[in-house]
Amino acid sequence: MYYALFILLLFALFGMILYCIRRKKIICRIKCMDKCQKCSKLAQLAAPFGYDYHCHYGFFSSTLDAWQKNAGYTWFYDYMAPRFQMVFDALPIYFDYNGKTWLIELWKGQYGINAGAEIGIYHADHLLSKEEYKTAFFTAAEDSEMLPCTLRLCDKTKKKCAQISERHWWLTIFLPGFFTEPSNLCLEVSICFPTMQMCNAFYDGLYNAGYAMKDISRQGHCLSFLFRTGRNENFNLLTRFWRRLSQFLNRIFCKLYMWITRPFLCTEDRILFLYYSLPFAFRRLLRLRRFHRRCHRKNGCRPPRCYHTCRMRKEDAS
Repeated sequence: MYYALFILLLFALFGMILYCIRRKKIICRIKCMDKCQKCSKLAQLAAPFGYDYHCHYGFFSSTLDAWQKNAGYTWFYDYMAPRFQMVFDALPIYFDYNGKTWLIELWKGQYGINAGAEIGIYHADHLLSKEEYKTAFFTAAEDSEMLPCTLRLCDKTKKKCAQISERHWWLTIFLPGFFTEPSNLCLEVSICFPTMQMCNAFYDGLYNAGYAMKDISRQGHCLSFLFRTGRNENFNLLTRFWRRLSQFLNRIFCKLYMWITRPFLCTEDRILFLYYSLPFAFRRLLRLRRFHRRCHRKNGCRPPRCYHTCRMRKEDAS
């Protein structure tokens, strides 16, 4: 009995020594990398997940060829999101244009250990009635249908802000290691449309979503407005439970992330340290909208898998 306990303690001590040695090597390795190397490495690591890392601003955003494009959008995604630690406010804006019902939806909130915001541009293949909105499947805008968008995400105190502008079908901002409640985030949005007819249709959609004329700024074919509160939706008891549980877990994981990566202060250094020391945690960091991935698999198509990341990790080790 005592011999077994002694051997277990010996193994635990040996494991701690090995971990400390490995940790020091990882810290040394990251400190020896320059800014360009770190940015390039993070871009390579994020690409298989459908994201890019903006090194100068410290956030992830979606790429134009992200696998999520094939997953489209349906209301069920938002309904299931809290069960996958995604707790956000959503603002869907429906409007009819060119023989189709379009959906431009905004999201802001907590995505695991990332605070973030999204704007997605989708459309159905025909005109829909209001009763069909929650059951219809919307496809992502094609390359020729993408719109120039600007997102500026700020917390309540405006001490933490991030901005991105791009012509996109799904423009996003994800800030790693930042925890907040969705109600504490403010999203400034600007969208430009190719025709005045489409701009007017979206303007009507905003009005139907509860925006007053004074809350919308208009300049030519571009509309700007603020997204502070989500749609007026009474969540059922089960959804409220999942939202609270997910936020509780998100807060814990966010603190764990900050504690594990405490040798560094810069976001890129923290993420690389997480990647080299705990690769499974790094993959969890980038599994945003993973419910889309599961639905996508059920449809018979599979997006890029994580083996790209594992393969790059092996190359680094060699």
